[in-house]
Amino acid sequence: MPLAFVTGGARGLGAEIVRKANETGWDVAIFDLSRDKAAEVLKDVPNARFFEGDVTDEARVVAVLDELGAVPDLLVNNAGIVTFKPLIETSTEEFTRTISINLIAACTVARLCAERMIPRGSGNIVNITSSGGIATSPGTHAYAAAKRGLGAMTEMMAQEWGPLGLRINSVAPGMIAGGMSTDIYKEPGIAERRSLGVPSRRLGTERDIAEAVMWLASDAASYVNGHELVVDGGLTKGTMSMIKRQ
Repeated sequence: MPLAFVTGGARGLGAEIVRKANETGWDVAIFDLSRDKAAEVLKDVPNARFFEGDVTDEARVVAVLDELGAVPDLLVNNAGIVTFKPLIETSTEEFTRTISINLIAACTVARLCAERMIPRGSGNIVNITSSGGIATSPGTHAYAAAKRGLGAMTEMMAQEWGPLGLRINSVAPGMIAGGMSTDIYKEPGIAERRSLGVPSRRLGTERDIAEAVMWLASDAASYVNGHELVVDGGLTKGTMSMIKRQ
């Protein structure tokens, strides 16, 4: 079976991507900091393998890729963080950490996987970006910059590595009732109010994102390369729908 390497695969969107990959016939290797969270995923996907580590630790990423015993057929660059704070209150340390995890580490893991995929002449990388990197919102400081940057890097990777047999795309989730936004929707009424701003009139689910990721990884998307697939119910294109008309 083909092998998928999923960073941040022990929780949220990553865990759902692991489940979907397993359902569609992939072997899965989970790379995450949380052994406890991974144990919950492994209950659903007992044949998955878990490797503990931090995506910013390049030596650890190299060690795990060597330990896999096979070159991944798919990398899902999902690991990330977000903090909600006005830019004026964001320290340089907080800003740098957000960029380091969401952009620099994602590009490093992609490069390390590509180095192994290129000699084989095939491979698939899906980077998780964000609609927040397309239409920014206040209070997300470096997260928006990092995700927009990862979208640009996805295009560059496709241009450089596409001729060598790789496909590199990204998925940009919109407002998802899950993942890193789980706590936001615990407040009564938030989900309902936000849904009204989405043309599809609902929030997304973790499964919506997993389906998109695994479609890009499939042969059905064999001619898709360098594309950012926005999965947001029309949110980033729906500005005019919010204007009241006479």
